[in-house]
Amino acid sequence: MAKPNFKFQKRQKELDRKKKQDEKLLRKQDKATQGAEDGLSPDDEGDEDAAAGPEA
Repeated sequence: MAKPNFKFQKRQKELDRKKKQDEKLLRKQDKATQGAEDGLSPDDEGDEDAAAGPEA
C-alpha cells in the first residue's frame, strides 16, 4: 500500500486557503469600490442617522 504524501496534502491545503483569502479580499475591494461609486464609503454606511443627532 502506498504511503500518503503529507507534504503534498499540506501544500494543497495552504494553496486552497490562500486562494480563499484572495477571493475574500477581492470581494471586499469590489464592495468598497461599489460604495465609493454610490457616494458613500463603506465606513460611512449606516452613520447617516447618527450624524443627525438625537431629535429631542
